[in-house]
Amino acid sequence: MRRTRLLAGVSTSVAALLVTVLIAPSADARTRPVQPPPKSPTATGYGGAVSTVDPDATRIGIDVLRRGGNAVDAAVAAAAALGVTEPYSNGVGGGGFFVHYDAKSRRVSTIDGREAAPAAYREDTLTENGRPIPFADAVTSGLSVGVPGTPLTWDRAVRRWGTRSLRQNLAPAADLARRGFVVDATFRQQTADNEARFRDFPATRALFLPNGELPEVGSVLRNPDLARTYDLLGRGGVAEFYRGGIGRDVVRTARRPAVDPASPRMVRPGLLTTADLASYTAPERRPTRVSYRGLDVYGMAPPSSGGSTVGEALNVLERSDLRGAPAAQYLHRYLDASNLSFADRNRWVGDPAFGEVPLAGLLSQRYADSRACLLDPARALPTPQPPGDPAVRAEGCTAGGRTTPEPREGLSTTHLTTADRWGNVVSYTLTIEQTGGSGITVPGRGFLLNNELTDFDFVPLTPGVPDPNLPAAGKRPRSSMAPTIVLRDGRPVLALGSPGGATIITTVLQTLLGRLERDLSLVDAIAAPRASARNGTPQAEPAFLASPEAAELRAMGHAFTSTPEIGAVTGIEFGRHGLLIAAAEPARRGGGSAAVVRPSRRAGGPGRVRTIGR
Repeated sequence: MRRTRLLAGVSTSVAALLVTVLIAPSADARTRPVQPPPKSPTATGYGGAVSTVDPDATRIGIDVLRRGGNAVDAAVAAAAALGVTEPYSNGVGGGGFFVHYDAKSRRVSTIDGREAAPAAYREDTLTENGRPIPFADAVTSGLSVGVPGTPLTWDRAVRRWGTRSLRQNLAPAADLARRGFVVDATFRQQTADNEARFRDFPATRALFLPNGELPEVGSVLRNPDLARTYDLLGRGGVAEFYRGGIGRDVVRTARRPAVDPASPRMVRPGLLTTADLASYTAPERRPTRVSYRGLDVYGMAPPSSGGSTVGEALNVLERSDLRGAPAAQYLHRYLDASNLSFADRNRWVGDPAFGEVPLAGLLSQRYADSRACLLDPARALPTPQPPGDPAVRAEGCTAGGRTTPEPREGLSTTHLTTADRWGNVVSYTLTIEQTGGSGITVPGRGFLLNNELTDFDFVPLTPGVPDPNLPAAGKRPRSSMAPTIVLRDGRPVLALGSPGGATIITTVLQTLLGRLERDLSLVDAIAAPRASARNGTPQAEPAFLASPEAAELRAMGHAFTSTPEIGAVTGIEFGRHGLLIAAAEPARRGGGSAAVVRPSRRAGGPGRVRTIGR
């Protein structure tokens, strides 16, 4: 979503004034209101489709498809555009997970672009005097900055599956950054939410608080520094980032964040080095896969917990009659399956390079059945539930010993979904972690640095129980990103994903179940009121809490806390004879934008639901 912050007034400190003067603003905003580009949450047609949270990014992705690019080219071009219009959610200073379906081979592949800890990181790096650093302090610091993976993800994807060069795919976003985009209410609000910390960093203040004020809705915000960064990456390749001048600026900024001398904020320096950048890799990993109702559901493997947790929950529900169940019973089973899979996720999933992750066991139907028999159709499971042990071949129900509390995660991130006329598909989730990342902008480069290393557990979550997500040198923190592609007989049926921290997993799961089990159209499954159970007190949106089903769920023992909104899905459904149904959030986070290359008014769109489950 668009997040921008305005400059505070003129500083009373001479030193602060000098710092501000020395850093020339790299963004400016026209105050004359401009109409934002139109956006629609649904589109039906042929020839390719793009669904993102932003109309500029969707437009750029569609234009790439019309010019002969494929789904990968469109995904990279749209992602670069989101770095302009959604800079608080993603950008070249962050990372993500890229899931690709190749129509020719009918194979799903993934790229792990997750940020990695510097070589100087240790298990106690996020502690002081034996206690965890306060979370808010860690968020706004150089210490939380991991090695960015997004530039190398784009490069690998384009080289591996694209048809256009990286330079061609970055050019539209560079032009957008130069021309500027129209500020909407979501972007202004996200800027306002970050105003205090943005003002403390002169480079961030100059970029996102032009003229010392919050940008007005309808004004145009430009980022010529980011345009130059994209141009440089296009001409010189990602070596400019990992071994060149951009990278040196990233390291300098992370290690010595420039803070306004008038600010009382203590900003801890980072540990990132040029050697960390030079040694970074974005490996291709085998995707997770589970069979559900005759469909193959593919997701992202560790260090993401998205594929394993969504997959385990689906397996837990495999033998339940969700299609014929009353609405409250369906939701009851969804919530408890989520709780069980999160109990296992928190105990077992981390970076597989730093300890064995029992992925095969977690995704086995045998293990899921041993967990599913804990479900009681009349009563909610008490939470937190203890994890099971997928290595133990148990008969009947399995429950472990000690419970593991839910860790904290940032709620930002963005997701996009693309498909082309040849049948290739991309589901891509990317992030800089918190809304606004670390709050630290790289001077002269036009992008924020991530605070992704706060996804590590600062200390063991349960004393005496091994924790797979503690910090270590070169380690990638566990993620909840869950880009997903669903196939039937080797052909795509559905692709989707969402932002939202740990709620990504439950959002993807609930949307899948709504479409596959309850015969909601894709856009209705996306729009449905949400609840998120993560082995603690479930969160729920106001519309969910006001439903008759919520009262029935409370009677079963479910208790909820209210939250304004959960997730922001984008997805594409694949119909007969090449028909594409693209859908995005109609309202959450300001609503999304879906489009197709050749729109069609033929039946088969959101108003006519086709059964795709079973």
